[in-house]
Amino acid sequence: MMNKRLTKISGILLALVLVLILGACGSSSGSGDVKEVKVGVVGNSDDPIWKQVNKNLKSQHIQVKLVKFSDGIIANQSLDNKELDLTAFQHYAFLHQEEKQKGYKFTVIGDSYIVPLNVYSDKLKSLNQIKKGDKIAIPNNVTNAGRALKVLESAGLIKLDPSKGYSPAVKDIIENKKQVKIVEVDPAKIPSLLPDFAAGITNSNFILDNKMDPVKDSIYSIKPDLSDTNNKPWINVIVARTADKNNGVYKKVVKAYQTQSVANTIKKHITVYMYPRLNDTININEAKRSVSSWQKLKVSPLIIRRFLRLMCA
Repeated sequence: MMNKRLTKISGILLALVLVLILGACGSSSGSGDVKEVKVGVVGNSDDPIWKQVNKNLKSQHIQVKLVKFSDGIIANQSLDNKELDLTAFQHYAFLHQEEKQKGYKFTVIGDSYIVPLNVYSDKLKSLNQIKKGDKIAIPNNVTNAGRALKVLESAGLIKLDPSKGYSPAVKDIIENKKQVKIVEVDPAKIPSLLPDFAAGITNSNFILDNKMDPVKDSIYSIKPDLSDTNNKPWINVIVARTADKNNGVYKKVVKAYQTQSVANTIKKHITVYMYPRLNDTININEAKRSVSSWQKLKVSPLIIRRFLRLMCA
């Protein structure tokens, strides 16, 4: 009689254990589901940054998947078409130009960094060596062309109509003593076209993609200052569709980006050409997983994890 009772109790306990194990296996896969966030970028230069962002997000079960473009205009189209969740390649000036021209309903959900727009040359060591009639290549999109012209003005090569603000055009040049010929070119192609020009100005990501150093290989540069409000148009941003601006997952991506670990990654892997915007209040470990369900068990958590790994394999 006693043996039968023990057998019955053992059977019940075994059934309970199996239920717990199967439940644990099921809940493990459920709680471990990773939310994928598609982020549109231009080129490959930011890869180390996003690798670190993903490390910061791992405990929150969020994974950024980079979707790479050679043209930011196409990236914005993809965001508008809901093929992307976010973009992270453009500065405020380019974004506002795109919104104005195409009616996009986008919202900045976080600043990332500011990148200087420097001057490069295969032939010259200084802009002082520019000769009369030399050709200089600048980006062929409105905002970066305007910024490039402001760089040439700061170098003393030209003077611009001050009423045009931070986005002048070639036609707004009011003084050009050396009569330099300014040619607007696809910014991605400028590094490879440097042999055809006295100098060229383009975005640092395209310089990096061509195995050049944005600082060491430049012949003229202006150090950007994040605290200077005049530089706000050139701060790069993380952008969402306006309808998604309050998305909690996207906000976590921004917080994981605006950390000292990302700033350190920029300094280590991408030289010093970027000046990151940090969010000092973020604690990326705030979303730790709860293990309260195991605390009632008088079994070593290490043994439990090993047992479940074996049973759920």
